Amino acid sequence: MNVLMLSSSDIGGGAARSAYRLHQGLQAINVDSQMLVQTKIGDDFRIIAPKGKLSKGLAKIRPVIDNLPLSFYPQCDRKVFAAQWLPNNLNQQIAQINPNIVNLHWVCDGFLPIEAITKIRQPIVWTLHDMWAFTGGCHYSYDCDRYTSNCGTCPQLDSHHDWDLSRWIWKRKHKHWQGLNLYIVTPSKWLAKCAKASSLFENVSIEVIPYGLDLKVYKPIDKLLARQILNLPQNTKLVLFGSLSPTSDQRKGFHLLQPALHRLRDRTDQAQIEVLIFGTSEPKVSLDLGFKSHYLGKLSDDISLSLIYNAADVFVAPSIEDNLPNTVLESIACGLPVVAFDIGGMSDMIDHKANGYLAQPFDIEDLAHGISWILEDCDRYLNLAHQARAKAEREFSQELQAKRYLKLFEEILSSRSSKQ
Repeated sequence: MNVLMLSSSDIGGGAARSAYRLHQGLQAINVDSQMLVQTKIGDDFRIIAPKGKLSKGLAKIRPVIDNLPLSFYPQCDRKVFAAQWLPNNLNQQIAQINPNIVNLHWVCDGFLPIEAITKIRQPIVWTLHDMWAFTGGCHYSYDCDRYTSNCGTCPQLDSHHDWDLSRWIWKRKHKHWQGLNLYIVTPSKWLAKCAKASSLFENVSIEVIPYGLDLKVYKPIDKLLARQILNLPQNTKLVLFGSLSPTSDQRKGFHLLQPALHRLRDRTDQAQIEVLIFGTSEPKVSLDLGFKSHYLGKLSDDISLSLIYNAADVFVAPSIEDNLPNTVLESIACGLPVVAFDIGGMSDMIDHKANGYLAQPFDIEDLAHGISWILEDCDRYLNLAHQARAKAEREFSQELQAKRYLKLFEEILSSRSSKQ
């Protein structure tokens, strides 16, 4: 079996890392997997990317050009909206490779235009990493449910017209994706529910297959050793927070974590707790987090991330909307209990008061309570850490994820063969 995966990047952001981990998992169980990407960061020879200065240069500016329609909506954050209209030659490349299955992942940033998907002749398994595939352009809809009909009057565009950019994008999807040989995979039950409620995918087969990790890399190691390697204090509790853009991405909830830490400070000796932040460097203007803080910068390699999770005592994921964030999976795989709001796919990973704490959505007081609850009892903490690792071993291994995908691929090809 030859599987071709499409992802805008190989090991960039969270969605790209998840796609590449699946690629590795499929290789490990002897499935011939290749990836077609717009931006190649790693050196895996199975990753196919633009070659030559001109092609690489065009790949770099595609996201900018693809975002040009957003110029008519100056209030829109271009990082959270995608039009996907810019043509390219991906269909020719797919035809030349001629795989048995095409597995789409995060294909925005001008990588795969909406109209090109209908030209793919192979069965398509689309792994959704956010909501973009069934909305009028946003990656997360927040409180908006217009994707259940046909979008328009988009709050993220600050639009007051039915026929706006979001309606145009939705109409293109509706026109070109009818009758596709399409199967949807979502990593979380929450995203599956959203996709099923959408007007675009209400009649499409949807299956939940969680992300998988290399549990030989993300594993518990001696906490004091991890801190020694990272030059972190040995005798304080370390509260960890991080993502690709932890303090600037509104969706990741830093604006809720900050006041929660202040509440925690009011009930705790400040000398007993310090805060770790990865994904960003220390800002010019210091942020008042209530405790001494350590900024660890941008990190993407698995070894460094595993060390950080092992150095911490609790990971806090205060996202206001999220699918199945890698940071939470990586944390529990390292035996690190997690505190998060009970939103999105968090409950797929966190069993309340069994391997972590699920706070009431956006309740700052409960978020602070969850952090202190995890840290205050040593015996309870050891059990939480043990249960976190056990959960990862049961449900989130790279091998299990790959086998689930292989089973789905085989069922699709078998069904197709029987119809011919």
